[in-house]
Amino acid sequence: MSHTIGVVGAGTMGRGIVADLVLHGIHAVLVDLEEEVLDEARKEIQQIIRFSRMLKKNLPPIQQQPILDSIRFTTCLEDVRDCEFIIENVTENWAVKQAVYHQLDQICPPNVCFAVNTSCIPITKVAAATKRPDQVIGIHFMNPVFLKPTVEAIRGYYTSEETIAEARRFLALLGKEAILVEDYPGFVSNRISHLFMNEAVFVVMDQIARPEEVDRIFRECFGHPMGPLETADLIGLDTVLDSLGVLYDSYQDPKYRAAPLLRKMVDAGLLGRKTGKGFYSYAGEER
Repeated sequence: MSHTIGVVGAGTMGRGIVADLVLHGIHAVLVDLEEEVLDEARKEIQQIIRFSRMLKKNLPPIQQQPILDSIRFTTCLEDVRDCEFIIENVTENWAVKQAVYHQLDQICPPNVCFAVNTSCIPITKVAAATKRPDQVIGIHFMNPVFLKPTVEAIRGYYTSEETIAEARRFLALLGKEAILVEDYPGFVSNRISHLFMNEAVFVVMDQIARPEEVDRIFRECFGHPMGPLETADLIGLDTVLDSLGVLYDSYQDPKYRAAPLLRKMVDAGLLGRKTGKGFYSYAGEER
């Protein structure tokens, strides 16, 4: 396998994945539509690299600038043409994803596998937008990427054993293992976690508890590293809302209805860490 990986989408997850790639000596091509987003991505990747060894002691010695030189930041999707594995992280919007996969299918050589890092959209649906459905697999990375040794991998209806093996080989380069699950909207992690976060928003909306009290209960009583509202702020409240929409449309089950407070906060631009304010304020933090 080539040690150059194409990463499409420079949001929170795209940045975390690229940082993990280059920390493991793998070159990356990071694509996004806007130069401004790529500039922000460069700064955040620098921050991740800077603090990585403090949080994960077994990383190899690093020099920040040579590592950053192994990343190509580009607004041109065609720049992934020579990459031998693609990870897609664009917004959780089907029309956007469908257009990206139509383009990737034309740009990339026929032997290249596509890894879909989606929250809820079925892998089989994504694969149907390509002429290589057997070479499409879900790889759901968790945040922060470089600290998580395990990913949720999703087998679409046509995903081949060869593609699964290729994905495992790629993940091994990052020191990660995959838990392979079957393909239904939301898979395992987000089908459960988004209910969890959404219900926490209802609790705050109903004035049963303040956000810090909700999160403290789950950290201190249940031993969770982060509470549900801290997690929602980290993911981005707009992403959580979009994912709940996919789950609701997919299952037609009212349990996935988004809390009105969540919609209100998204409308107000209070999206969490990415905007500096969500359920908590992140004023002064470098983003």
